Amino acid sequence: MGTLDAARTELGLVVLYLNKAEARDKICRTIQYGSKFLSNGQPGTAQNVDKSTALARKVFRLFKFVNDLHSLISSNPQGTPLPLILLGKSKNALLSTFLFLDQFVWAGRTGIYKNKEKTELIGRISLFCWMGSSICTSIVELAELIRLSSSMKKLEKDQNQTDEHKNEQYLNKLKQSNERLLALIKSSMDIVVAIGLLQLAPKTVNSRFTGAFGFITSLISCYQLLPCQTNAKAQ
Repeated sequence: MGTLDAARTELGLVVLYLNKAEARDKICRTIQYGSKFLSNGQPGTAQNVDKSTALARKVFRLFKFVNDLHSLISSNPQGTPLPLILLGKSKNALLSTFLFLDQFVWAGRTGIYKNKEKTELIGRISLFCWMGSSICTSIVELAELIRLSSSMKKLEKDQNQTDEHKNEQYLNKLKQSNERLLALIKSSMDIVVAIGLLQLAPKTVNSRFTGAFGFITSLISCYQLLPCQTNAKAQ
């Protein structure tokens, strides 16, 4: 029974994970950029998979801009410095704009919208918005890491008589720090991916380079969406 319960729990985690549209989108993103890495911009099966998966992913993002629009008009936690608030709102605005424009790109690529030149222009504008949101995210995560580091050092001084690793508040901040560090790595690499997609430095950031970075950030996104054991048991 123990083995059966363990298998049921693991399957519950998989079901919980795959029920998320965001998770399915990131799995498709992993396939997309893995194919881009393999194709290296050359015609063939890998490039066809890259293009078809990129188009399929746009369906997952229909009306997703509402999420960041909601974050844009939501209040921030008390004590957040004004520069960080403004950067966070800028990130939400840029990401929401990217997702909104991406719907027109999808309409153009599927033949609903017939103007190819405008579709390509909208596609580039949307990618610039995504790159801008990634830059804002990187700055916010870096600033939050500095704030967390300062807070952890203060806790170490306050708890100098006890082992800081046994302090619940310290462990919580350490977990937050690790999560933000991973988010910083992801957003920084996404900037490079955006540069590659926009072909701003084609000699340096080529198709294979873009595919490799995109593949890594996709795996990070998949990891960040993993459900915890307690959520699976609740289902």
